[in-house]
Amino acid sequence: MASSGEEPRSGSPGRAGTGTEAADAAQLDTAEDFEVLEEEEEEDEDDLSELPPLEDVGRPPAPPREDAQPPEQSAGDAAGGPQEWLDVLGNGLLKKKTLVPGQGVDSRPQKGQDVTIRLKATLEDGTVVEEDPALTFTLGDCDVLQALDLCVQLLEMGETALIVSEAKYCYGAQGRSPDIPPNASLTLEVELLAARDAPDLELLSGKEKIQLANRKRERGNFFYQQADYVLAINSYDIALRIVGSSSKVDFSPDEEAELLDVKVKCLNNLAASQLKLDHFKAALKSCNLVLEHQPGNIKALFRKGKVLAQQGEYREAIPILKAALKLEPSNKTIHAELSKLVKKHADQRNVETEMYRKMLGNPSAASTPRKCKDKLPWSIPWKWLFSATAIALGGVALSVVIAARN
Repeated sequence: MASSGEEPRSGSPGRAGTGTEAADAAQLDTAEDFEVLEEEEEEDEDDLSELPPLEDVGRPPAPPREDAQPPEQSAGDAAGGPQEWLDVLGNGLLKKKTLVPGQGVDSRPQKGQDVTIRLKATLEDGTVVEEDPALTFTLGDCDVLQALDLCVQLLEMGETALIVSEAKYCYGAQGRSPDIPPNASLTLEVELLAARDAPDLELLSGKEKIQLANRKRERGNFFYQQADYVLAINSYDIALRIVGSSSKVDFSPDEEAELLDVKVKCLNNLAASQLKLDHFKAALKSCNLVLEHQPGNIKALFRKGKVLAQQGEYREAIPILKAALKLEPSNKTIHAELSKLVKKHADQRNVETEMYRKMLGNPSAASTPRKCKDKLPWSIPWKWLFSATAIALGGVALSVVIAARN
């Protein structure tokens, strides 16, 4: 892979990088209780609320070039030359046009290959926000902007193309601080330089496997920030597949421990994303996998309690949250969630008690003297009376049939 284990660059298209570390944490989901769990932790566990620090914090936006032109004009004949625009998805939001032909359809890259492209990205006013002479990523893994991931597979080797994309397939409603505003469309000039098969996971060293898995996990964190939980899940799944792949290389104990740490972080973040989509069964499985490795993982305990609570399983959720609170007694979030569940459980039990009382009749009626013992008490439910009547009528009918046969 071209990129190493260094932190993602804020200038890389689609890679995580939006402001200070505290701002990143605030953007994740301030309304979600589990985020508060991170506030009292001093050490950087590199989980959802502690995204990697950015290298280019405070980088001013690139100044507009004096010779900048609107996207349609920069292509020369983009508006009506011999090469027409291709509506990639059929919705008008993502278009591609060939500027320099490539080596033929057979030279197009395949999903799963590592591709290298030359990239220049501009805003609608011509402001250049990104230039990379050799950007390398795995095609189809959502490592970069969706616009690139969808269109590069349509490029021929050596082809240069212009891609015009709406914000939906770029940086969305959040944009990228400080140079790409919210809901900004981008024009991408792309040249396909190389394509090669991805490295064999079985032959990766421990360090290489850790770096690769972390890049996929960080990409998942980016999608989580963008509230695109489906793509976040996809990235975490890829990272977990890398960590769990078999290996023909021996790893050191430290590398094994670090791979396990990456796995736990991915599973925790996967559970958070699954919770956002109400995939409770999957989220519960992710939490349980974390707890198999780390029974005292507070985030996994807290999220498991929330999953069970969402399913109305208060009796099972309460002891799990109590276990989390025992590990961190000062955590106000766990206190609040536990108190809320105890109250809901009490309300649930009251409702069940009332339901059973109505089903079985008023118990106090049994102690009330009856004036007429040969009359049925009104506390017996009507459906029971109907059932008894039906049984009696059925018996009579059966007697009639038997008599007729005799």
